[in-house]
Amino acid sequence: MNEFVKSHGLGNEYIVLDSENIDFELSKEMIMRLCNVHFGIGSDGILLKVPSVKADFGLRILNPDGSEAEKSGNGLRIFSKYLYDYKFTQSKIFSIETPGGLVYAHIIEESNAKANRIKVDMGRAIFKAKDIPVNSDEELFFDKKLKAGDREYIVNCVSVGNPHCVVVKDVLDPEEIKKYGPMLETHAMFPNRINVQFVKPVSDSEVEILIWERGAGYTLASGSSSSAVATVVRKKGLVGDNITVKMPGGQLHIEIDEYWDIKMTGEVKEIASGVLSEETIRG
Repeated sequence: MNEFVKSHGLGNEYIVLDSENIDFELSKEMIMRLCNVHFGIGSDGILLKVPSVKADFGLRILNPDGSEAEKSGNGLRIFSKYLYDYKFTQSKIFSIETPGGLVYAHIIEESNAKANRIKVDMGRAIFKAKDIPVNSDEELFFDKKLKAGDREYIVNCVSVGNPHCVVVKDVLDPEEIKKYGPMLETHAMFPNRINVQFVKPVSDSEVEILIWERGAGYTLASGSSSSAVATVVRKKGLVGDNITVKMPGGQLHIEIDEYWDIKMTGEVKEIASGVLSEETIRG
């Protein structure tokens, strides 16, 4: 009871819990405590295994601030590793229901019966502004000027099950996205807030990105962010259909087909497993 697993995808770390194996409520306070590096385990979020009637497994994705995300690429790969490693499934291909849609996972590489390289079907990119959502009467919110503090950015918005705002840059500066990322995240144009990425195209098959994640802040890596960036730069004609996305935490491979369906492949590593203490649970 109250067992946890903590894993990371390229430095993007999550705590995994099973809703059928915990005896406490995952309140906003509890989520914030567990994700805090000083008072809890420390994490970029919590992945909660829940029942599903539509898929083999259900998943809720909880941000460190207590809010809930629709989808997470790294989170899905971490969750998939958990399901396979801890024998919830013996199949290497299975489905996961998320608030951002149904996803298929494929264990493509393992070592000592542990999954370490996983491909996830991230679904289809959505460019219609009202469906992202963006507070705009425009059909697309692409190449649009947006003010953030004392700067004006040219932004491109897309949803890959969760909302993203992509800015193409010549130079990437972590301090810049740490300052202006939260301003864009909470901009009035985005009623559900938004994930922010700065991207520098390197070649027709490679980009470098920095990430400000909604509800989590500056993040070393993000699967949904990589997927969103890849579709934006592909739509702008800057890259082809197979893109390597490089982040401070590592790199992911993104494939995009003619219908804007996305597949993402990358590594996942377990950090630790254990049992939450009563002192932590009861606060």
